[in-house]
Amino acid sequence: MGLDIVQFLENKTILVTGATGFLAKIFVEKMLRIQPNVKKIYVLIRAVDKQAATLRLHEELTEKKLFDILREKWAENFNSIVEKLSPIPGDVSHENLGVHDYDLRSEMSREIDIIVNSAATTNFDERYDIALAVNTFGAKHVAEFAVRCANIKMLLHISTAYVCGNMTGIIREKAFNMGETPNGSRELDVNEEKLLVEELMNELQEKSASQEEINIALKNLGLQRARLHGWPNTYTLTKAMGEMMMQHHLKQNIPLAVMRPTIITSTYREPFAGWTEGFPLRTMDSIAIHYGRGRLKNFLGNPNTILDTLPADMVVNAMIVAIAVHANQPNSNKIYQVGSSKKHPVTYSDLHDVIRSYFQDSPWIGENGEPVKVHKLKIIGSMASFNKHLRLYILLSKVLKIASSMFGGRFQGLHADVDKKLNATVRLAELYEPYVFFKGVFDDTNTETLRATTSDNGANLDSIFYFDPRCIDWEDYFKRTHFPGVVNSFKRK
Repeated sequence: MGLDIVQFLENKTILVTGATGFLAKIFVEKMLRIQPNVKKIYVLIRAVDKQAATLRLHEELTEKKLFDILREKWAENFNSIVEKLSPIPGDVSHENLGVHDYDLRSEMSREIDIIVNSAATTNFDERYDIALAVNTFGAKHVAEFAVRCANIKMLLHISTAYVCGNMTGIIREKAFNMGETPNGSRELDVNEEKLLVEELMNELQEKSASQEEINIALKNLGLQRARLHGWPNTYTLTKAMGEMMMQHHLKQNIPLAVMRPTIITSTYREPFAGWTEGFPLRTMDSIAIHYGRGRLKNFLGNPNTILDTLPADMVVNAMIVAIAVHANQPNSNKIYQVGSSKKHPVTYSDLHDVIRSYFQDSPWIGENGEPVKVHKLKIIGSMASFNKHLRLYILLSKVLKIASSMFGGRFQGLHADVDKKLNATVRLAELYEPYVFFKGVFDDTNTETLRATTSDNGANLDSIFYFDPRCIDWEDYFKRTHFPGVVNSFKRK
């Protein structure tokens, strides 16, 4: 029996959280493009009221270049199609998703067929209170809301493959047990983590700490707790706990699919190739931009480390197929790791060669109007080598500190500037170390089974919902699609 995904989506009502995020925008656009007869898409947007939510919907979704193909395809009917989008002011970090209107909540609980939870804060070193509220307790609130939806057919939760923490080797598509940690050192208690945040906040308030001191303390607490339990950063810890909360608070009869993408890059094909947005830049995009501008001479990382990445439209296609496969299938809970390391890996060495080739062929034009000449990067292959590399800057900082104490004046400013850059460099290196030296390969057995549903029937769905990384020519994609998109996006910001 064929799986007609497009027909399945007809007349369905979908709730999308985190709707103004990079991935969710692409999801919403594709849903409207392939099935304009979807009944309604509730888009949960952080805003003070309906008017503000509607404004954000237009400015951050429908007026974006991303929607140009949809605009052209439906022409005079475009407005009637985007009217299927219903902006809801709310916030997953609150109970009832922050939807205060009782009548609206009742309407949503009656009408919703599918929930897609993509709300997240993705900063590696986010304040621990914020990351817990959105990534962890946000997942709990979404699960509790889903339980109250009378006609819900499935829930799709967007996580990240890097919830694996510091695991190595083949990393299975396996759900977390409540309290499980990657290093197995101790049991993790979500409520205890929340209590630690509250205690720290009380201490800081008693000391009349400044906002900057509060931000730093809460960021440091998140990193400390993450590394204690075997995760590299606050983001992956809180997303892992979010998975636990989702599994724990969702009723067994509601189908759940947890999507774990790896590093998401610009669109491969749809709605057009190379669409991206979002700053600060992702790891490899930051490397590319700084290198192209002549501001990067060294690269920290193992050249043989696999860069596990997948274009955003492929991730969205996997999401839509998972929705159709799991709908109305009780106890069909699955984890899907969506990436390329198992089937079609690319290494940091490959990336370095492509970046260099790209900027040699399409040089960045500097402020003086001249093209920036790029050179081969020096590879720093270990943290020990990196620390050795920093010794000169540490020595310079010490010299400037002595000069500042003796002579003051401009030496104070120089010392502060060097010290600030040194601390920022060390912090960035510590945050990205687990990824540039990553030693895992993500198993995608479940995802491969999902792919099969688009090719093992007569509907030719694999041309509409493509997400097999083996179709990608990485060099061509990065040189002709991704990096041009990143450069153009950076210059427009």
